[in-house]
Amino acid sequence: MAKTKEEREQRRLEAKARAEKRKAAKDATKQQKALNGDTNDATTNDSKLNSNDLRKNLPISKEHNSSLEMLNLPIDALSRVMRYLPAREFGAVSLSCTGLNLTLGGCRVSHISSRLMRREDEEGKQSTCGSMCLVGGLQLCVDRKEAQEILDRSFVAGGGESNRLVSKKMKLSRKKNPIGDTDADEYPAYARFVEEATLGYSAMQCTRDALFPTHVQGRFASCSPEHTLLRMGGGGNTTSGPGGSGVASWGVGKRGQLGFGKREDEAEPRLLLNKIGWGIRIVQVAAGGGLVRVAHSLLLTSTGRVLSFGTAQYGALGHGYDAGKQLSDVLRPRYIDALKGEKCICVAAGELHSGVVTIDGDVYTFGEGFCGQLGQGDRRPQLLPKQVTLGGLEDECVANMSMGCRHTLVTTDDGDVYSWGLGRFGVLGRSYTDFTYNNDVGMAVPDGEEGHVVGVAARPPPMQEAEMDNIIDAANNDGTNDIIAALDALNLTLDDPSDQCYPKVIDSLQGVRCVGVSAGHRHSMVLDEFGGLYTFGSGASGALGHGDMLGQEFPIKVQEFDNMRVRIHQFSAGVDMSMAVDTQGTVYAWGKASEGRLGLGMGRLQTALPREVDMGDAKFRAVDVECGYVHSLIVGLDGSVYQCGGVGVDGQDDGQQDVDIEENQRGLPRLLSGFNIWHRIAEPKEKVVKEQWKKYGKYELKGRSKMMQEGVRSIG
Repeated sequence: MAKTKEEREQRRLEAKARAEKRKAAKDATKQQKALNGDTNDATTNDSKLNSNDLRKNLPISKEHNSSLEMLNLPIDALSRVMRYLPAREFGAVSLSCTGLNLTLGGCRVSHISSRLMRREDEEGKQSTCGSMCLVGGLQLCVDRKEAQEILDRSFVAGGGESNRLVSKKMKLSRKKNPIGDTDADEYPAYARFVEEATLGYSAMQCTRDALFPTHVQGRFASCSPEHTLLRMGGGGNTTSGPGGSGVASWGVGKRGQLGFGKREDEAEPRLLLNKIGWGIRIVQVAAGGGLVRVAHSLLLTSTGRVLSFGTAQYGALGHGYDAGKQLSDVLRPRYIDALKGEKCICVAAGELHSGVVTIDGDVYTFGEGFCGQLGQGDRRPQLLPKQVTLGGLEDECVANMSMGCRHTLVTTDDGDVYSWGLGRFGVLGRSYTDFTYNNDVGMAVPDGEEGHVVGVAARPPPMQEAEMDNIIDAANNDGTNDIIAALDALNLTLDDPSDQCYPKVIDSLQGVRCVGVSAGHRHSMVLDEFGGLYTFGSGASGALGHGDMLGQEFPIKVQEFDNMRVRIHQFSAGVDMSMAVDTQGTVYAWGKASEGRLGLGMGRLQTALPREVDMGDAKFRAVDVECGYVHSLIVGLDGSVYQCGGVGVDGQDDGQQDVDIEENQRGLPRLLSGFNIWHRIAEPKEKVVKEQWKKYGKYELKGRSKMMQEGVRSIG
């Protein structure tokens, strides 16, 4: 602070010079406006009549604002420019200029509507907005007014209190102008969610051009028969940071598949900690497991790294042996070190095996391979990720993949579909040769209306006691060669020439460009570029949607959707049940429907044809669905999440557990109150319980300082 008279005078002159400089800049701007008016009167008149002219809303005292060329555009022209920017760049532009963010309300509506509805040009041709692989695109709203309603609804969707972060600037803006655009800072996060849901666009941080696959399972949620993973939360305190970068999990947790570090069940969604969502951004989740009471989880980060946790018994986590050559369960998310040199863009989890797709289109698999589900040309397990190079897949660029109980499906950039694994029930969609040692072992089969597991599909021939002892002794002595010799003596080998053990293209889909696959427990689904859905495999409970319970060994198109002129955008295959979302956001379900697992009510046990799911809200639009065994999830365009059915935890029965729900609402989709995928929230802190001193008899464990003090007192 100036203390002398000369210093105060110097400061006054500097302030006067700054004021004159601002005035000169203001006069120059007026002269430029007048010059533009002389050369283009029409533009001047339009800008005077257009109340949306941005220039009058900007603080002219900021010199850098007046030099930005884009600010000389009327808002209608600026809206056209901003419409083509991805959400991430839109947020960067809106935050780069003082005052610009609060004046882009109309631009935001135009920006979001271009992702939600088809447009017609002067010749009446429709643009292909929506999924980049879906010809014709989406129609989730009909006009800008409805787009504005969707945008307003998204900020409060989810019910309850989602603890959405609001910047200090927006809080101050609400006090000054309660009816103004007070959610400007939150829009980029919502736009990024919409682009992932409709366009499949999620810029990865692996390389500049790395994009997320367009149609992929587990984009926002993933269900196994026992547990659920859901992207939500995250974003931290950065105003343009995306929500939905964290993960919540719930269900049965006895094998550590929930990732909380404990073997405990969770009845409601609970956020993972350890910087998941706050420093580590998650872009895809995969919940693996089956009807044999094992489960594991995979998480894909925006940097292309993969985390896994849960059951390690079969090698499905990809960590290999730990100390002592054990396969110990992992209770918290842990990076797969064997993949640290690869940048992954897709992950998938089956019942006992897992896989990833890299940015180069390569496929790596690991886990149990006794049914050929790893595609390595044999039936050996793989404790570490190993690239699939057989069947011509090494020459293909794989786009995405999905894993079922004992089989695997992938699509390529050219639109071909490859399948491998256990071909029982026709889940491969092609003909195949039998295994040399012919046993379809280990595939649990649900049976009856109650859906209890009654056994496996087939069992291997019984061994003699002496033969079994030889194999056990060889295993205990870690004698790999002795194990192979013992198996050879029984005519049992893990080398198998069957084409179930390596990738093979589905010939019947040649000529059809496919963009997505979903592998269920014992049936499969494929989506083509025109929104047509093909199903094959077991027809139990009508899971194929053809109007009967018959199985199909080759892909058959679901004719009911063609009859209704419905095109599918997202879909999911579970355990004898299926769900899909069309291009207008309507949800359809078919297959096993008992206990409300499909959201069709409690009175329907099964349906062999697709039926529309009543969401209880005419304005609700869905963007994704995921099926498990006794439950399923529906993700809304506004970020809300609905659950159908439920997994029994802590010894409870499966099905909806709400005792307060009205009778006429039982079996219908239930809103997960207080949860919204895209809302940015503050990072929760893990509570650390301070251990108390434990007493053993009359003695007490004490700290070193306390013991020293007592020792000094005793000496004195």
